[in-house]
Amino acid sequence: MGLGALTPAEAAEPTPASGAHRTWSDKPHGFASLDGGTTGGAGGKVVTVTDQASLAQYAAAEEPYVIRVSGAIEVAPFGSDIVVASHKTIIGVGDTGEIVHGELHLNPGTSNVIIRNLTIRDSYVEGDWDGKTTDFDAIQMDSVDHVWIDHNRFEHMGDGLLDVRKDSRYITVSYNQFKNHNKAFGIGWTTNVQTEITIDHNWFSGTKQRNPSADNCAYAHLYNNYLSAQVADGDPVWTYGNWSRGRTKMVIENSYYDGVQHPYQADVTAELVERGSILRNTTGRQDEWGAAFDPKDFYDYRLDPAAAVPALVTHFSGPQKRLGTNTVLNVPAEYPTVQAAVDAVPDGNDGTVTIRIAPGTYRAKVLIPATKPKLVLQGTGRDRSDTVIVFDTPAAYGGSNGSATVRILASDVTARHLTFSNDFDEAAHELNGEQALAVKTTGDRIVFEDTAFLGNQDTLMTDSPKLDVISRVYIRDSYIEGDVDFIYGRATTVIERSVIKALSRGSATNNGYITAASTWKDNPYGFLITRSRVISDAPAGTFHLGRPWHPGGEPNAIAQVLFRDTELPAAVKSSPWTDMSGFSWKDARFAEYRTYGPGAGVTADRPQLPAADADTYTVAEYLAGTDGWAPHAGRR
Repeated sequence: MGLGALTPAEAAEPTPASGAHRTWSDKPHGFASLDGGTTGGAGGKVVTVTDQASLAQYAAAEEPYVIRVSGAIEVAPFGSDIVVASHKTIIGVGDTGEIVHGELHLNPGTSNVIIRNLTIRDSYVEGDWDGKTTDFDAIQMDSVDHVWIDHNRFEHMGDGLLDVRKDSRYITVSYNQFKNHNKAFGIGWTTNVQTEITIDHNWFSGTKQRNPSADNCAYAHLYNNYLSAQVADGDPVWTYGNWSRGRTKMVIENSYYDGVQHPYQADVTAELVERGSILRNTTGRQDEWGAAFDPKDFYDYRLDPAAAVPALVTHFSGPQKRLGTNTVLNVPAEYPTVQAAVDAVPDGNDGTVTIRIAPGTYRAKVLIPATKPKLVLQGTGRDRSDTVIVFDTPAAYGGSNGSATVRILASDVTARHLTFSNDFDEAAHELNGEQALAVKTTGDRIVFEDTAFLGNQDTLMTDSPKLDVISRVYIRDSYIEGDVDFIYGRATTVIERSVIKALSRGSATNNGYITAASTWKDNPYGFLITRSRVISDAPAGTFHLGRPWHPGGEPNAIAQVLFRDTELPAAVKSSPWTDMSGFSWKDARFAEYRTYGPGAGVTADRPQLPAADADTYTVAEYLAGTDGWAPHAGRR
């Protein structure tokens, strides 16, 4: 039941610590999670809109869309509707997304809609405080189902801020701000008793009534809401907090009412159960009667302490900078293949898109075009071996580039917790081209974390779009295996804290080459393999650290490779560098620095980096470029 006064502990309202944050799920909770759940535009293309025409086009489309709203969109004519059709997610990018002078309208029959992280404001007509001459809501829905309204700010509109009407079902309204308005949030407009609605962690501030008003709801669950700074205009009846009307069954838990008239009330035909809330400077009705229902019979949820509600809700409700900046696409739950998820990302993508890949083996090629930057491929298994992307194309069928299982042409791409493989069976084929790439990259600022690259010849190629263009790749805590030139290309590439396995080809004299760099002559940094471990099942003295690759005989490809602070196995030759295609290894830039293990040594055929140059050949120097890129920063 409600408390009439605060204890000393309750009066000391907590303030979130500096930098505090909550991690919000991209899936709804409460009633919107039931009966199949609410997924919005999942499975559809991702688009970013900055104008009314584009927003209206995608919102009303028949197919699913994830629509990112960037910046303020002013709607004309003043007060006009933007119709939102089924299977849509509309989300503001950070805290920038605004809809000004207009309404989002869900027509009867609309289903499966998510509206998040938006500000919808300013369709108020001066002098029409009671909203009698206009019907300019922020969001209005009639006879819809499965809708999640989350982390929005609604303010200063022409009629209601949020109207959930006419038997709408499976609705969740969470972490929103309702501000500076008369009629905030109404539910009902029906004689039926069907609506199931969850309302949690919302902030009602500077509002007069309908905070909310729930008429003929089958189940209305309100918890951890904060009502404060209520408009005080002397109206004895129509200034109130929560109202259980008609035949509504309402449960209120752990909410906080500060300066509210009639904080919660119920019609004699309705039921209202209240528990754990705090009332401060309140007057008027505090009705409690009937059994209502037990929300835990429908879904699980966590209650925050009522005393913490003001600080939590004021800090975490409304649009958040962290939301809308990372769009999450799930494979195969929402998109059947990894490529389908990539294809859903818009060209010129301007926000991070994380493609979460469930455990399994995905036998298909993946191409990330240069037009789709800022992607994250993330396996969701417990181990990187749980999620495998694999194919079996050799270079004989399409060239070495075409053989790659995964090609990353875009910049700013990250892959985590994944295995990339090309399982072409060399022994079963007699082909001239046995190169079979697991991964090829040409983009800049590529990161691989906790990834495995499996193959034989030419397993991993880190390259750049043109001979004299520098691209950078950072590989950490990963595993790479192969036999011939299995780490190669001209990109500046750092491999740190990783395991490199040199596979035996069954030779007693020469089992292969770990690297084949083709660094551009003006680029001081090629491959850095540092703080890593090379292992091998090949006989002692049968593996090379590398050879200089001059693609097409290009004389200006002057390989640069440094093995630093890395363990080398006995399989490494005592003269570990060798010539390639008529180009001498001695003309390349090959060196070691503080290598150790049975395969290490210092001889005339093993150039060593001078100690005086050690500070110039570090992870930071390799990766910094002209933009100061530092993906390793803050890591141990």
